[in-house]
Amino acid sequence: MIHVNSEIGTLRRLIIHSPDSGLGKVVPSKAQDWLFEDIVHLKTMRRDEYDYYVKTLLYFLDPEKVRGKLAEIDDPRKHRAFYKPDDPHFHASDKVMDIEYLLGDILADADIRRELVASIAALEQCSFALQNELLQLEPRLLAKTIISGALPNEKMIFAPVPNFIFTRDIGITINNHILLNRPAKEARRRESFIARYVFYYHPAFESIRKNIIEIPDDEQFFLLDGIERENRQVTLEGGDIMMVAPNHLLVGISERTSAHAVNKIIQALFSRNVLQKVTVIRIPAKRDFMHIDTVFTQVKRNMWVLYGKFSKRNLEEKDLLEKFYKKGDENKLKIVQYVKDSTHPHEFDNMEDLLDDISRNDLHATEPTQFIYSGDYEFPYSLREQWTDSCNLLALKDGVVIGYDRNDKTAEAFAKHGFRIIKAADLLQQFESGTLSPETITDTLIMLPSAELSRARGGSHCMSMPLLRDSVL
Repeated sequence: MIHVNSEIGTLRRLIIHSPDSGLGKVVPSKAQDWLFEDIVHLKTMRRDEYDYYVKTLLYFLDPEKVRGKLAEIDDPRKHRAFYKPDDPHFHASDKVMDIEYLLGDILADADIRRELVASIAALEQCSFALQNELLQLEPRLLAKTIISGALPNEKMIFAPVPNFIFTRDIGITINNHILLNRPAKEARRRESFIARYVFYYHPAFESIRKNIIEIPDDEQFFLLDGIERENRQVTLEGGDIMMVAPNHLLVGISERTSAHAVNKIIQALFSRNVLQKVTVIRIPAKRDFMHIDTVFTQVKRNMWVLYGKFSKRNLEEKDLLEKFYKKGDENKLKIVQYVKDSTHPHEFDNMEDLLDDISRNDLHATEPTQFIYSGDYEFPYSLREQWTDSCNLLALKDGVVIGYDRNDKTAEAFAKHGFRIIKAADLLQQFESGTLSPETITDTLIMLPSAELSRARGGSHCMSMPLLRDSVL
């Protein structure tokens, strides 16, 4: 079952992808081509950082997998078997689902294996001999190879897909539909390809296949050239899409999601009666922001975390000489809301007005809307911490969110709003001892270790594709 109608309903099922060996193969000369700002230390990223993310998710979503077992799970003699999708001792949760494990499931079917390997071989321009070699691999090893780009002997055969840890960008759940994405960058094309096979062929999604939405290019798009082709291109990534209320979707136009794609999304959703309201948020097409979920996410029904650059306060601090500068309109925030069957879209002047409207009118919050700002709106922390994903938080339930431990000033801002600030390791210890419980915990910012994860340019919101949340209304 899939159903998501908010950002803050209690999370019940999601897709993630633990860092695979491909991240350890990013070299300096290819880092930017593969969308990394730096090279990461894979062992630290896995054992000392991402593993805490997995354990935290499991404690909230599938506690029987971890409760009372953490010492055994992290025994060094186990070599992290619990976290490896190709290992027989992998946790194999059906609540915290790893896309590599799902891929391995469908590759057990000989027909699907032949079809997918042929397609990947064509995409990566592999030799016929290599294609046949891939077909001989056991399904779980084949899944690992397709994602990491390396054979079991560690020989690289094509580029890795190191951004696959950001599963938010492969698809988004909109009520009981899944919208598949169209990545803007060549480095992410194989991710989209793999996701399509998983959603169309895995038994877990059999009942909703008719609810899978793909946004294709225009007919005869291949005939276009130059600026015309650029203007009609369909690129779409999940970080630019938020299902914020049962009948309300936010869609961003950004560096990664094109205006033409957004137009097609609105038409597709309205024609299928999936929802009635879409708000489009255009942010500058800059690497600093990338997606709308790098500048704001929801914390609880009446609370949001927001990057100050797009705040009402920043917009009010106007430059008196602005009209003398040559500033393109495309670098300004613009917010327009469309309602099905209405011919008069509504514009919002700033992010706070939009988010306040969602909290009050869509989610029926009974308390005033509150905003926590990246870096507590202090220079230079506001900018520095937005870069390390202070605004990119995943809500496990209303008021309980996961963030990065390096964003100190943002954590201080949360504390000022009455939040408990706790490291993931300490939280898990308290869960094990019974002094805290996932069922009763409230108003908490869980701090995930992030020295290496933050180098990959994505936070906990990016590292998740929710499939099922409790309804908020």
